[in-house]
Amino acid sequence: MEEEKPIIFFDGVCNLCNGAINFIIDRDKKGYFKFAPLQSEVAKKYIPQSVIEKTDSILYWDAGNLYSKSSAALRIAKKLDGFWKVFYVFIIIPKFIRDFVYDFIARNRYKWFGKRDSCRMPTKDIKNRFLEMD
Repeated sequence: MEEEKPIIFFDGVCNLCNGAINFIIDRDKKGYFKFAPLQSEVAKKYIPQSVIEKTDSILYWDAGNLYSKSSAALRIAKKLDGFWKVFYVFIIIPKFIRDFVYDFIARNRYKWFGKRDSCRMPTKDIKNRFLEMD
């Protein structure tokens, strides 16, 4: 089943988040990850609504575990093609320090990078990587 692959949930209206998804797609040539906006029905299936409402982060679902903030970003980097795997070494930094930096960027993401009116629509060549938004 396709949904058993790791899923990256992202803010579909955030330009920074959409840019991050493009970055991941370009460096995930094997198609390891699937994607779904936090605003989708797929997200509601995997993530409690109370978590979605408080999230200003990407969320990473893998093998029944949900990761957020810097932990999600580092675990995703570990699976990317190229030297990006090296960034996983930062997992040794205490989570509260990593998340402090992550939270600072997340709080300012709309101001610095802007916001869209609607979620990203995948192109035909990568549409199969996005879970249906029932």
